[in-house]
Amino acid sequence: MNYKKLGNTDLKVSTICLGTMTWGEQNTQNEGFEQMDYALDQGVNFWDTAEIYSIPPKQETFGDTEVIIGNWFEKTKKRDRVILASKVCGPMREYVRGGGNQFGTKNITEALEGSLKRLKTDYIDLYQLHWPERKTNFFGQLGYEHNDNNEWTQFEDILGNLKKFIEQGKIKNIGLSNETPWGLSKFLEISKSKKLPRMLSVQNPYNLLNRTYEVGLAEMSVREKTGLLAYSPLACGYLSGKYRNDQMPKGTRIERDGEFWTRYNKHNSSKAVDAYYEVAKRNGLDLAQMSLKFLEIQPFVTSVIIGATTMEQLKTNIESVNISLNDNVINEINEIQKIYPNPCP
Repeated sequence: MNYKKLGNTDLKVSTICLGTMTWGEQNTQNEGFEQMDYALDQGVNFWDTAEIYSIPPKQETFGDTEVIIGNWFEKTKKRDRVILASKVCGPMREYVRGGGNQFGTKNITEALEGSLKRLKTDYIDLYQLHWPERKTNFFGQLGYEHNDNNEWTQFEDILGNLKKFIEQGKIKNIGLSNETPWGLSKFLEISKSKKLPRMLSVQNPYNLLNRTYEVGLAEMSVREKTGLLAYSPLACGYLSGKYRNDQMPKGTRIERDGEFWTRYNKHNSSKAVDAYYEVAKRNGLDLAQMSLKFLEIQPFVTSVIIGATTMEQLKTNIESVNISLNDNVINEINEIQKIYPNPCP
């Protein structure tokens, strides 16, 4: 396994992060246990979850993934071997603390306490804001339209709330998710000027069908030591090749919940996937492993968050750290990006 430092800390996290959002929906608790056992044995010490998991989000499954992880901690007594990341959701449906903004003192305190209870732990290593309260572009939204009419918790107040949790020992570090360059820059500016905790990471989508992170946030990640935790690295499975030629394997997330997972079913996405598949085939590579490795080697990436529903997928994804991409493969990948630039932003 390979490791990189989290932000400007000395905390070394595996460059493969175990994603967990399918546990409680597509995967049972026993399957989640098996994944955690195997991942840890392979040196994957970094796991990511969220209070709203499993996905797709539903009232009846809210927090179920954290419960599964907590049960594993209780059973194995291996909490100290895991660098655990979780998230407080942004504005959500009414079943989450009455809906609306979530980063004010009352709601974020309730969220954290709920996660700690479900996870059966005294602390979370990396606590992330799942998405902004303010109206901005995330989850693939294009065409920014400025709207400051909605109320949202100000950056200084959010950092102040998080500082209290750090002082209490309930969280160790903080990060962002689905954030923009402006949002990250403001958090960093205020943390420095007000001597408040510093955001160490940004968990945003990044894959061969969506390289938009490279446009603005990549430079910030390198210069400010706020590395990317790349989610959806296989574009909901499209970059494994399993949906090529109109295939729809039974039990996959697209087959189960196609109306929810529409982000990567876009114009030119299938053409781009076919082109990447041919690159992998010519060079004797597995498409999924090639796609993951390209992300892992980027200087602005701290860790790549994989999500597997079968042990075969998990083993393939983790093994990607042991392959190498030569300059020819990297050049071919970049040429395809020029032909089909970010078909699924």
